[in-house]
Amino acid sequence: MFSARISSGKKLKDEAEKPFWISFADLMTALMVMFLLVMSVALLAVTKTVSEEQRATDARRDAIDKLLDQIEFAAQNDPQFTGIHVNRDRQVVDFGDRARFDTGSHQLKPDQARLLRAFIPHVLGVANSELGKAWLKRIVVEGFADKRGSYLLNLNLSMQRSQRVLCVLLAKQDAGEAELSRQQHEDIRQLFLVGGYSSNSQKETLEESRRIELRLEFRGIKESARVTSNSDENFGVCAL
Repeated sequence: MFSARISSGKKLKDEAEKPFWISFADLMTALMVMFLLVMSVALLAVTKTVSEEQRATDARRDAIDKLLDQIEFAAQNDPQFTGIHVNRDRQVVDFGDRARFDTGSHQLKPDQARLLRAFIPHVLGVANSELGKAWLKRIVVEGFADKRGSYLLNLNLSMQRSQRVLCVLLAKQDAGEAELSRQQHEDIRQLFLVGGYSSNSQKETLEESRRIELRLEFRGIKESARVTSNSDENFGVCAL
């Protein structure tokens, strides 16, 4: 009996000395596991966001490349458009020697006007394609002047050169030309903007500087696609 009493007392003492709370090491292990789980979820969310943004960026770049390909194809595969160049880095259509201006003048020669009226429908076709409607924001007609003359004089002259492009596009066609449709005129009015750049962006020679370019502007990833509408407003006639 005495032996049993001693054994029972020892058992109670051992049980009393066992800690009720988990050890500090176990607590730190549990916290570390929770931290790793939270970080894993956060990293997955960030990675997913970055991947979606990268996919959207890649899709936009691919679409722009395809649109430039189509315009470049039109310029390179028709002999009448020889000299028209697409600068992919600047996203610009450069007409080169095919649309030069005389010194101090904003008038285009008849053959230059016919060239523009023949080429622009190809640009409008690209703009009205599925990719064009989704990504092409506008087309800026940029006029340039050489370095001679004052800044303001050349600024006004370059603006007049830009406006002249729209004038010849919306003017009555010469005999034998394919007539631009009313819808094409409407597309020109909605898509094309004019911009004058005085003697900025000089070329190597004075003649090369007196030029026009079409700068293609594309919408950003989060911008809404272009919305088209028709208007019954009269286009009017440009002054000579």
